[in-house]
Order: sequence, then structure tokens, then C-alpha cells
Amino acid sequence: MNEAQRALLKSLLEQRRDELLVQDNVALAGVRDLPVQEVETSPADKATVRLLNDLALEAAGHNASHLSTIRHALAKFDDGSYGECEECGNPIGFSRLQARPEARLCITCQTRAEKR
Repeated sequence: MNEAQRALLKSLLEQRRDELLVQDNVALAGVRDLPVQEVETSPADKATVRLLNDLALEAAGHNASHLSTIRHALAKFDDGSYGECEECGNPIGFSRLQARPEARLCITCQTRAEKR
């Protein structure tokens, strides 16, 4: 992988990180003030309110996990290991990194991990 490709992938990761940080800030505000407030209504309405709030909290958790993965990938630029498979050490293909810049495994190791 050449330097222009590495710079492109790093900018993609930074862009995704920034997008998730904005979403994370919105989600943190939502934790303090849940998206839907419970009011004195029927039990069915209360169940719907709880479901909507649970979905919002789950989305916030998913964003936090994805943000952690992206930060890990960006840290690998600093130590020079970005683009190397964490399992076998072989290079991860550029086309795979374009699709998933945060990929930790080459396609062979990822396929093997998914079969387990």
C-alpha cells in the first residue's frame, strides 16, 4: 500500500470518527433526557416508550463500540502496523480496507474467524 492510499484510508477513518463523536454527543444528551418520556398512560403506551428508549440506548452503545474500533485503527497508523492482519501479520488488501478501513484481519483470517 502506498502513502496516498494510506492517507486516503486515514482520512476515511478520521471522518467516521468525527461523525460518531457527533452522534455520541447527541446520545449522551439522550441518556440524561431519554428520547421519549414516560407519561401516565396505558400499559401498552408505557411498553412502547420503554422500547423506544431501549432502542436509543442500544444504538448509543453500538456507536461507542464502533468508535472504539476506529480509534484502535487510527492508533495503528502511529505504530506503523496499520494494514497488517492482527492474526497472521500479512497485509490486508487495499480493496478490503476501502470497504472497511477499521478491518483488523485479512480476508482469509476473517473468513476463518466467521466459520468458528
